[in-house]
Amino acid sequence: MRKLKNSELDRLNVDEFKSAEKTKLIIILDNIRSLNNIGSVFRTSDAFLIEKVYLCGITATPPHNDIRKTALGSTESVAWEYVENTLELVETLKAEGTTIISIEQAERAIMLNDFQPESKQTYALVFGNEVKGVAQDVVDASNLVIEIPQFGTKHSLNISVSCGVVVWDMFSKMNAINS
Repeated sequence: MRKLKNSELDRLNVDEFKSAEKTKLIIILDNIRSLNNIGSVFRTSDAFLIEKVYLCGITATPPHNDIRKTALGSTESVAWEYVENTLELVETLKAEGTTIISIEQAERAIMLNDFQPESKQTYALVFGNEVKGVAQDVVDASNLVIEIPQFGTKHSLNISVSCGVVVWDMFSKMNAINS
């Protein structure tokens, strides 16, 4: 088996990405400290044609060298916006008909493997601070909470890993519905 060269991967260029039909997923980063995590989320967002990334609270914004290291140019393709107050953003998106999902461990959380997205619905996935998680007021305002099942000794996954797991799962399920 021969590894493919980048030139053989048939990827979109930035202009093609911007005009491509997007996955009905929005990512909200709630007070993310690590610039490398932010950059990784941008790369995941590019890979799965995410509609938009919102950077909230203390979450840093491009351009920044440490974001650029892991984003590898995806801050140029993926639409993003800084919004200071996560809760206000959540309320605005809810009023527009977006379903807000906090990715968190909480009472009555739905396990990711049990969640089935609805066809044509837009979802905003909220990922929280590396230590404190999603702010409680944002969890309270969410339509639902999804938890990633875990079976080891640790209580959480890195936020960039969580984003990759959840976005891949949602992307797969949404594409299966719309096929």
